[in-house]
Amino acid sequence: MTSLRLYSLVLAGGAGTAYAAWWWMRRNRKSPEDRERERRVWISTVGRITDGTVTDVHEMTPNGHGTIQLILYKYDVAGVSYEASQDITHLRQFLDLHSCRLGLPTSVKYDPHNPGNSIVIAEGWIGLRR
Repeated sequence: MTSLRLYSLVLAGGAGTAYAAWWWMRRNRKSPEDRERERRVWISTVGRITDGTVTDVHEMTPNGHGTIQLILYKYDVAGVSYEASQDITHLRQFLDLHSCRLGLPTSVKYDPHNPGNSIVIAEGWIGLRR
């Protein structure tokens, strides 16, 4: 009888611990905007700079919810060509999207360990040249 009571107590404690861990992880979940901002800050801080070119600018309305602004660009790192896009919706205050034109030269910051991870604009850095 004592072992059954002890087993129930351990089982209840384990379930409580699992629920507390689930609640803590759920509470501390970052929004996609926060993760993207942290990515920009990381690349802006540790990234290397190379030359690139703006290939297109898009303004889209996916699923009818708000407007998303994307800037498409290409760049080369160690003989490999990359084409990338960056969502600049939350960075509108730093640049005029309509002043971006095709073929506009830009500086691109990229992660040296993953050159496909890159940006052309962040909160404290703008690679677009006028």
